[in-house]
Amino acid sequence: MPGNKKEGIIFGLFMCFGMVLIMSAYNTALHGFISIGNSIVQFVITFIAAFIIESLVEPKARKLAFALPYDKSKEVNRILAIALCMVPAMVLIMSVYGLVLTAFTAGIEGSLLTAYLKTAGLNVIVALPAQLLIVGPVSRWLLTKYIKPSTPKAKLSA
Repeated sequence: MPGNKKEGIIFGLFMCFGMVLIMSAYNTALHGFISIGNSIVQFVITFIAAFIIESLVEPKARKLAFALPYDKSKEVNRILAIALCMVPAMVLIMSVYGLVLTAFTAGIEGSLLTAYLKTAGLNVIVALPAQLLIVGPVSRWLLTKYIKPSTPKAKLSA
């Protein structure tokens, strides 16, 4: 877990990159392939939007997660609580983004509310497991492996 603001931003970048990558691949599989160039542009724009939204949602999700009654002495419980508060909020917001994108690129048939509920439902069934099983663990590993300095070993005096 991030220990300071810099680590928090880097961790957020790792998380957003992984989630946008997985969710973009998933939504491409659902809605059809677009050109490589369009995919890259769409990925970059979506990554920027997701990072901005994540930076607004994360403090509120963290506050809610720490207000819930559970054993906070175990890191796995804290991780699960934060993810279970963060993912639904991000899915609800990013599904609006996805719906707007779909409206501009392919159009929306039928009710806007129905399309939103379908989009959010389809997204949450992939986003939650992706966050808990893939992106979260990989992001934490990357943070501890490459960003957080390891504790220096005590010098042996002669």
